Amino acid sequence: MTTDVRNILDIERPATPEITRDSFLATKKRNFEKTKGASKRPEGMNREVFALLYNDNKDAPPLLPTDTALGIGSGYKQVKARLGMKKVRKWEWAPFSNPARTDGAVFHHWRRINDEQKDMPYPFAKFNKQLEIPQYTMAEYNQHLQTNTQKWSKEQTDHLFDLAKRFDLRFIIMADRWDRVQFGLKSVEDLKERYYEVIGILSKAKGQNASNGGGAGDKKPFVFDIEHERRRKDQLKKLFERTSQQVKEEQNLLNELRKIEARKKERERKTQDLQKLISQADQQGDAATNAQNARKYEKKLHKKKIHHQPRPSKVDSVVNAIEVGTSGIKFADLRGSGVSLRSQKMKLPANIGQRKVKALEQAIQEFKVDPAPPPTEDICNAFNELRSDMVLLCELRTALSTCIYEMESLKHQYEAACPGKTLNIPASLIPSTLQVKSESTDNLAGLTNNS
Repeated sequence: MTTDVRNILDIERPATPEITRDSFLATKKRNFEKTKGASKRPEGMNREVFALLYNDNKDAPPLLPTDTALGIGSGYKQVKARLGMKKVRKWEWAPFSNPARTDGAVFHHWRRINDEQKDMPYPFAKFNKQLEIPQYTMAEYNQHLQTNTQKWSKEQTDHLFDLAKRFDLRFIIMADRWDRVQFGLKSVEDLKERYYEVIGILSKAKGQNASNGGGAGDKKPFVFDIEHERRRKDQLKKLFERTSQQVKEEQNLLNELRKIEARKKERERKTQDLQKLISQADQQGDAATNAQNARKYEKKLHKKKIHHQPRPSKVDSVVNAIEVGTSGIKFADLRGSGVSLRSQKMKLPANIGQRKVKALEQAIQEFKVDPAPPPTEDICNAFNELRSDMVLLCELRTALSTCIYEMESLKHQYEAACPGKTLNIPASLIPSTLQVKSESTDNLAGLTNNS
């Protein structure tokens, strides 16, 4: 604190040695020797216990847990910075010049006095990159660059290349600094067109490939399309000047386009699925035809009648299941002890599949039956029997539709195996859907009246 006060009041203080490499290493060596001379941990004592009893500064152990630096290696935080009392290096307000400027301007900045690189160039001069703008002579201009339309004169071209050299091909600034009083009005596109036209002509004349800025490197010279650039800017201007209603209308049109594309993809997907089904049916017909031809060949070869066993039908499995008694619903009989509601008798068992439940709900809606009647004892028994019969009816309908489908498939297989022949199925074997529905309706109505 006293040293800081002396510095603020500009009071002399005793001279302190300057920080050097040797003095810094000597200080480190003294601290290492002090640490080396500290007492060692007794054998058999854990490191954590010894750290609680003793440290390098020989301070008493803390009464409360702490994470501050009490000594070397005893913590990871420092309460305040440890500032030295030695001299700091001095700085000076030194002049410097920027080699990128040609006007000889001199600037100043702060620099250390003891810096060895006093004559070091300005470090940011390496970022001063300038383009190489090509030059042309009067003979080259008269031979190659002179235009017939008098749109660009020699003075205008010279002024253009002078601006390109001054402003590093920043055409927006070049158009702003263009001398309109002497040379008339020129747009940015006109300046670009003339500049790249001259670059291309000079590159061809000198037998070298010009890059975009005028140097060598590219295989072909850059060609500027002025009409395309003007159209692009007009489109950007129209896009920028849109109103909010036009933006909303465009968004609505895009949404409609997405919906149309989604519907188109859905139709294509359905078409592909239909093509797959048709191809599968054709393959099955070809397989049946090949099998029939193979059987005919075996008959001719062996001159025997081959008796084929009938294939198992899906109808048989359904009918067998109905005969065994797996159809219908078996309601649980509530005979347990305790109080129970009579309406619990009408609850469907948990072992019924989801398909049966959906089919039962559709049948109840179809025949206009109350799904939750008053739970009297007679009504509960009759309602349970009615739902069991409905499930049986649904299974019979499924068996009937399966039978009709198999007859139709057998008919198609027969027609595919025997071209030119048609299998006529009697009308008595194909019941109409209306007759089946009417009969089932009459049966269910009779069951309802009986219940």
